[in-house]
Amino acid sequence: MLSPVKAITLDQSYHKNLQYYKFSFYGFLKNLRFFESFLILFFLEKELTYVEIGFLYSIRSITIVLTEIPSGAVADALGRRRTLLLSFFVYLLSFFTFYFSNSFISMAIAMVLFALADAFRSGVHKAMIFHYLQQKGWSSQKTDYYGHTRSWSQRGSALSALVAGAIVFYSGSYRVIFLASVLPYLLDMLLIASYPKWLDGTIKNLDVSGIRQKFIQVEQGFVLSFKQPHFLKSLINTSIYTGYFKAVKDYVQPVIKMFALSIPAFAYLNNDKKTALFVGLFYFVIYLLTAWMSRRSGDFKNIFKNYTSPMNLTLLIGFGSGVLSGLIFLTGWYSPVIIGFVLIMMVENLRKPIGVSMIAELSHDDAMATVLSLTSQVKSVFAAVIAPLIGMVADKFGPGAGIATVSLLLLLLFPLIKLNKSKTL
Repeated sequence: MLSPVKAITLDQSYHKNLQYYKFSFYGFLKNLRFFESFLILFFLEKELTYVEIGFLYSIRSITIVLTEIPSGAVADALGRRRTLLLSFFVYLLSFFTFYFSNSFISMAIAMVLFALADAFRSGVHKAMIFHYLQQKGWSSQKTDYYGHTRSWSQRGSALSALVAGAIVFYSGSYRVIFLASVLPYLLDMLLIASYPKWLDGTIKNLDVSGIRQKFIQVEQGFVLSFKQPHFLKSLINTSIYTGYFKAVKDYVQPVIKMFALSIPAFAYLNNDKKTALFVGLFYFVIYLLTAWMSRRSGDFKNIFKNYTSPMNLTLLIGFGSGVLSGLIFLTGWYSPVIIGFVLIMMVENLRKPIGVSMIAELSHDDAMATVLSLTSQVKSVFAAVIAPLIGMVADKFGPGAGIATVSLLLLLLFPLIKLNKSKTL
């Protein structure tokens, strides 16, 4: 049985060793979700309304809310690698269910499976990275390290967009991209299995008393984390934007479609092929930009003296971009709307490594996976509320009105959720 290496007490610059590239390649393969760039277009092709689409997103978020904390505890108590392998198996089940779906009910089942996989995965890999950094004595580098590894996820998304665009272009079908997503996830399962065993955590021989004790330790660490007075506000500030981002980001797909069909370029292509071409190219470029933004998050954080200023500033920019994008959408002028969505996406990838690092700083080590999963759970709560609200307004007044309304409401909440410079890290 392998044991974790002894932690080094003096922080130093991290090295891009084999495990660094394994962490990076994990994110690269995970984000080869070929369906993601066309998900709303897939739902619209199946003749779902925006309200139904909103409820599908809400179903996914609610499922995550119900299962995220237990999944984080399971990961801490039973081993992180096994938890990740289980989640990827459930992802595969969801892909096949989406492929064969033709009704709202079957798509809801697929969403539940996808959410279960997300719940068991979220927080676990981050906890593995931070545990690894602690053991190597590189904890002070967590924002930069996580930002760099996350940038590989964005590279995977960029490649995914091009491949997905090509698949849709030549097949003329959105559902085929769910099947294409199976191969990279199988490869990621093999990669996870190759991680050092000590990244599983402290339990290796699973028995009832050992599992019970680990759950007690997780509970104690969880309580200690929450006793920090500014933890809850930091959690909300970190989570609310990602919840908003999850609910709103895919609405750029119909915008790109409308933009593509409104210009004379590539007029020799039919509407479906033209849409596939523009959507694929857009996501390829945006994910390259967001990959670069993730890599710069550490540099951006270092401009400021604490976590407060960058977290508050990015929140204002993101919600403000949503308001402007939604209002301009109503005018039928699509190119500025696309630029607004680009800003929304870039802000998420700039602030996420900073927010994750901030929450990790506030977390008790024994329950790190649980607390990081809690962060994702709160994000899911916000997404569960925001997604159907956008859908209801969008069905009545159009997607632009839905985006502008929600963005404005969140912007008005800013005074309540901004971090106080005197009370945060």
